[in-house]
Amino acid sequence: MKRYMLDTNTVSHLLKEHPAVVRQVVAAPMAALCISAITEGELLFGLTKRPAKRLHRAVSEFLRRVDALPWDSTVVEHYGIVRAGMERHGAILAPLDLLIAAHALSIRAVLVTNDRAFRQVADLHVEDWTDL
Repeated sequence: MKRYMLDTNTVSHLLKEHPAVVRQVVAAPMAALCISAITEGELLFGLTKRPAKRLHRAVSEFLRRVDALPWDSTVVEHYGIVRAGMERHGAILAPLDLLIAAHALSIRAVLVTNDRAFRQVADLHVEDWTDL
């Protein structure tokens, strides 16, 4: 089964009920969807900045339904390889984005994001569900 790792911006679009993102998430088997623990951290950080109860409920519900995958030794190996490769080619990716990209590569997942910066990561399969 193909795995889809949702980036933070995709989760944000889902929570804002972007029609194309909602359609894709509903169409995918729940077991195929996941997020990185990094994305979970970004979501929880965002909640500390916004006291809206509706947002808290929506994020809590989302996190109960989608697997947040932990970082482990396999992910760490991919991180080192990806970072070194990007530095060799003079490519730059924000630190948390680099961690998420390495995580997606380590589990051979498609990274679902509308952030074009991820397209510079070698061998990373990226889909933009806001554009469907």
